[in-house]
Amino acid sequence: MTEYMRDPELDRLVREMNRMVEDADRAGRGGDGPDEAEAGGGLEGDRPDPGGFEVGPARRRLQLVGSGDPLERALRSLTAAGASDLLLIPGSAPVLRVEDRLEPLDLPAPEAGELRRALLPHMGRAARRQLETTGAADLSLRLPGADHDQAGGWRLRVNVHHQRGEPAAAVRALPQRIPDLGQLNLPESLAGLVRAERGLVLVCGPTGVGKTSTLAAMIDVVNRTSSRHIITIEDPVEYEHRSRRSIIEQVEIGTDTPSFASALRAALRRNPDIILVGEMRDLETISIALTAAETGHLILATLHTRDVGQAVHRIIDVFGSRQQAQVRQQLALSLAAIVCQQLATRADGSGRVPAVELLRATYAMRNHIRKGEVHHLYNELLMGRGQGMISMEESLLALVRQGLIDGDEALARCNRPDEMERLMGRQAGTTGA
Repeated sequence: MTEYMRDPELDRLVREMNRMVEDADRAGRGGDGPDEAEAGGGLEGDRPDPGGFEVGPARRRLQLVGSGDPLERALRSLTAAGASDLLLIPGSAPVLRVEDRLEPLDLPAPEAGELRRALLPHMGRAARRQLETTGAADLSLRLPGADHDQAGGWRLRVNVHHQRGEPAAAVRALPQRIPDLGQLNLPESLAGLVRAERGLVLVCGPTGVGKTSTLAAMIDVVNRTSSRHIITIEDPVEYEHRSRRSIIEQVEIGTDTPSFASALRAALRRNPDIILVGEMRDLETISIALTAAETGHLILATLHTRDVGQAVHRIIDVFGSRQQAQVRQQLALSLAAIVCQQLATRADGSGRVPAVELLRATYAMRNHIRKGEVHHLYNELLMGRGQGMISMEESLLALVRQGLIDGDEALARCNRPDEMERLMGRQAGTTGA
């Protein structure tokens, strides 16, 4: 049953545009915009696969936002402000998200008809069909540089959706450059995690804490320092890697493959050394990733969990009760490390800085997972300082000592408030002495 309010006028326009594309196909005529890309444009091999997923080189082209495009002014405001997101909602002024703040732009509020006319030309046939049937669709845009150099500029991910019966859009500015671990203020010890030959490395944390940036920096370490075959599977591709010493293939969900599970299964046939899984969302993806890590591949993946214990529980709980003993054994053998991140607001208000919890694989850690004693993993964090392990509370305390964040922020971001208060109390006592 459809749960959103339908916009009859938008549905009519979408149907008309779909009919125009189909008529052009039958007449043998091509276009030069997204319709041709989605319709195939006469390219050999650009056809639906048996599962109904449309593939082909034409679909991978980013749609260019040219000079005078109705979206150009708002998109340039997004990139000029260094904001991460832009919200376009009928009847409201465009809004930027700058770190944790929402900042309205001094631009006219778009009306429903204006926003509809601005978005639809950038949507191919498949995206329009998806919007019509599900109420939401994703597309990618490229905004040229200020001098309108099409080779540079910004890549943008756009989610077009219905709200209150009208079209709206959420725009994400995708990064231009790959950061290194030092620029992200992350421990250099993370570079050691990607030197392993095999195993599962999980990067965890809530949405928006920089997991993708951390993984991109780790992949870049490999790319600059060793010769390996790397496959990334992402939704969407955010950082564009260029092969240096390593060979890198980047697979995008919805463009190159229908799902993480199918992409991961196919990647195993390409003789990779490292596979990055943008998100382990379902049982099938997790199952394949565990098997791949166990049988000689290094798997990097993300989970939306706050600490190491939740990460282990999340993987095991996806499976049925009859399988969980086997999965615990498999996870105990394959897990190499768990990294959990938080972003804390700087004391001077100038931005945010990451705090990191790091658990490395040890015999004791594997034994706790095998026995289902996940609550003991925190003790392993505390006992593993000599091996580079660190708890979230210790990482936050280090930021407090450096003057980067204050105590209230540390308490707001920690996983164990009692432990955080104890550590800060001990620090205060030492300072007072």
